[in-house]
Amino acid sequence: MSNSVAIVKTALHSVSYAGVWPGQAWLELDDFLHRAKSLGFGAVMLMAKRPHLSVLDCDAGERARLRRLVESLDLKVACLAGYTDFCLGADHPEIPAREMQILYVRELSRLARDLNCELIRVFTGYDHPGLSPEQQWSSCVGSLRECARQAAEFGITIGIQNHHDTAVHYEALYDLVQEIGEPNCKIMFDAWSHAPVDKVRDTNARREALDLRQAVRKLAPYIVHTTVADYVHRPRYRYQPNIVNYVREPDALCAVPMGEGVIDYKTFFEALKEIGFDGYVAYEMCSYLRGGGSEENLDRCARKFLDYMSSL
Repeated sequence: MSNSVAIVKTALHSVSYAGVWPGQAWLELDDFLHRAKSLGFGAVMLMAKRPHLSVLDCDAGERARLRRLVESLDLKVACLAGYTDFCLGADHPEIPAREMQILYVRELSRLARDLNCELIRVFTGYDHPGLSPEQQWSSCVGSLRECARQAAEFGITIGIQNHHDTAVHYEALYDLVQEIGEPNCKIMFDAWSHAPVDKVRDTNARREALDLRQAVRKLAPYIVHTTVADYVHRPRYRYQPNIVNYVREPDALCAVPMGEGVIDYKTFFEALKEIGFDGYVAYEMCSYLRGGGSEENLDRCARKFLDYMSSL
């Protein structure tokens, strides 16, 4: 079963995002495509690694078969979800980790072209203790610039999702893309990554709403896609037996159906409409989901997402 589902251009074209989260039910790729269609989605975002769509397993014959299946279901492959970390391997510089990942993106570009898909999702880098912030930034800029150039040979756009530590904030993400300076390097901006996750809504909703609107306006020239997820806070405490008391820890986040959490998506989607956004909006269930990971609960949340988007 997919752990995330997606919809929408501003005109409400639907897309479903295939992935696997521990503890959740999952489907083989063909079954996922049929399920996405049956739920009412018009496009899919495919996880570009095993157990779904790996470049190691998808030769020319399999690509042709998969494209025929997608077309027979009247679906579109809106995006391939790549998985990169350009700070990876800094503690072992003799291993060409960056080159391996750039090659991975190049092969994803070839695969995307063969599936009539124009967009690949990429990440920046997780914080690495062996690198200074400036070194991490430089590694991401150089690697993503080369990824964009490799992808351009196949007519493919790469979209940076603000998921990893480097450039997760919209101001940094804007600077990153500006510095990369490649016309096919765009942004897949997520509201849930930007909104403060260690605060509660009732004291921060106004500031979050303002920031999200400002963020969308700032990134407007580059936004081609977004992934949404809604969350509620679950307070955490650690017991301190020597004082017979508890110490407050950062909140855990629990995923809930769209519209039932703390992220100010009303403002976010209003801002996207204001800038004339015409990309896809992906809905993910890529964490613990209230109600558990059964197929029934995943399908229920997917349908609620479709209902939520239809109400906008």
